[in-house]
Amino acid sequence: MTASLLQRYPVDVLHRPERLVQPPGALETPWHRIRAVCRLPDGWQRWRLRRALPAIHRHAVRLAELETSALDAHIESLRQRLLADGLTSGLAREAFATVREVARRELGMAHHDVQLLGGLTLLEGKVAEMPTGEGKTLTATLPAATAALAGVPVHVVTVNDYLAGRDAQSMTPIYARLGLTVGVVTHERSPRQRRTAYAADITYCTNKELVFDYLRDGRELGHEHTPLQAHAASLKGGLDRRQLLLRGLHFAIVDEADSVMLDEARTPLILSGPDEGEPLDIALIDEVLTLSGRYREGEEFMRESGRLHLTEAGKMLLAEQAERQLATQGERSGWLGKARREWLLQQALVARHQFQRDRHYLVRDGQVQIIDEHTGRVLADRRWERGLQQMVERLEGCQPSEPNRTLARLTYQRFFRRYQHLSGMTGTAREVQGELWWSYRLRVVRIPPHRPSQRRQLGVRTFTDDASRWQWVADRAGQLAARRRPVLIATASLADSEALSHVLESLGLEHAVLNARQDASEAEVVAAAGRPGAITVATSMAGRGTDIALENDAREAGGLHVIIAGRHDASRIDRQIAGRCARQGDPGSVEYALSEQEPLLDELAGWQRHVGSLAARLSVAQRHRERRHARERKRLLDADWRESELLGFSGKTE
Repeated sequence: MTASLLQRYPVDVLHRPERLVQPPGALETPWHRIRAVCRLPDGWQRWRLRRALPAIHRHAVRLAELETSALDAHIESLRQRLLADGLTSGLAREAFATVREVARRELGMAHHDVQLLGGLTLLEGKVAEMPTGEGKTLTATLPAATAALAGVPVHVVTVNDYLAGRDAQSMTPIYARLGLTVGVVTHERSPRQRRTAYAADITYCTNKELVFDYLRDGRELGHEHTPLQAHAASLKGGLDRRQLLLRGLHFAIVDEADSVMLDEARTPLILSGPDEGEPLDIALIDEVLTLSGRYREGEEFMRESGRLHLTEAGKMLLAEQAERQLATQGERSGWLGKARREWLLQQALVARHQFQRDRHYLVRDGQVQIIDEHTGRVLADRRWERGLQQMVERLEGCQPSEPNRTLARLTYQRFFRRYQHLSGMTGTAREVQGELWWSYRLRVVRIPPHRPSQRRQLGVRTFTDDASRWQWVADRAGQLAARRRPVLIATASLADSEALSHVLESLGLEHAVLNARQDASEAEVVAAAGRPGAITVATSMAGRGTDIALENDAREAGGLHVIIAGRHDASRIDRQIAGRCARQGDPGSVEYALSEQEPLLDELAGWQRHVGSLAARLSVAQRHRERRHARERKRLLDADWRESELLGFSGKTE
């Protein structure tokens, strides 16, 4: 932080500032591959950051002695100096001490040293890996308020609407005392409300809403998409800035950075609109779905590494069906074209054999709604493309929705690198620190815990089928609840959570369920999960950002006990769920309940499914899926770079 951030880029909102990101060159690619592996030791990085702590504490001692009016005068003076000189190292340390003192007075919570280290890491544009429960929400106020006081618009990005609203509301007293405004962007906000929220000094938003709003602005800008073109258009009067939502991409702090930047980055964000072309051919969809019902796994199609592929026998059967359809329907038939019909049939097989109700989607109010596999939440207003959505709807007996056409698309990898200043925080980054550098040029700094963890690992229980697992889990939860310990049971899918709920009901055990079907009651469920004897069944919705506060009786009884009933796609998700217990030095314990019917075992070849213990096989399958997902993200990014070059050559934007 030797140079001022304000000297590195303009803050004039007419320029719509964002970083220009170019595809990596031939020499740059191997160099960054080497740098992804080579990194400075964590101890050295923490030592360097700790050098700023004495200065922050000296300012804090002085500020603690100020009366209310004197502190207000100091805040105004600090703001004027930051606006004039920018984010120099000295002013940043003074700003951290000021935010810390305001937090102490307004919330009764003064940032401790590891939170100060986390804030310094974020201000340097890196990812702070802080153990779960270390107060990342409070940590983010340090760099967010510091940058905002310097006149830099700040986006605090998180994974869902609930966390965006909760964090903004809980931290607003700090920002308000500093004279800063706070905005919140959630799914239900209107364009006018969004524009107002983005105009605030600090905006809390979700990653999906942010990218879609950016794409909508891109549609408004058209060919005036670059900052220079937009500024020129505004000077000529050809662009109405009031129609834009964002003020640019200045300063971003991404909460749960590995989830947002990696887990959710395997597919691009697509802004779609009504397709005014040819009407949807429902008859063709029904014909393909009927044919797919005749296909047998291992005969006409194969499943490899989670993907479905037609065999030669399957292609021959499809060709025979196409000949019959063409003979009756003529050349106007939708069966024309070998590549097209094979692709349609593969989509039908995915809809019939790969997508599972209450695991990948749910049916609510006569509509098929997609479930986010990483967060366990419903993806509002999101639909599968190229006929897949309509195929699933027909299989479920729902009215098929109208097809959409793609208006704009963008990957998270390209979007977040456009920020002038990008940083992130999470509890689980060490496994993917190489990919974070490769994709986003972000280094990871591990921050130690404030207090030593008291979490106890109670091992793994294995079962031959799901029925015996749910029975054991329900009995175990009942025993622990009788000792007045709260219990959190994390399942891998909505269907599993409801199956376990039925077993708990049969035993007369009172419990709460948190999944995509009950997402409206999330705040109430989380608030009650730390009470003595409470039993909570949740999907991965409870894995990130949820702070289960223990009541004193529950803490004295042994704290929260977590049962992870099924391995997730990434070991990082399991670690996040385990991190719900034993936070900030509280007692707690965690154990696994695994079944031979885990869907994750589909990642393994036939012989691999029967070699070694169940826990070992699931660990291998988890690593296979993590590597497959990493390859998918790399292929997507490479394809995105190629497409951007083609669009740039043709003079178009995304």
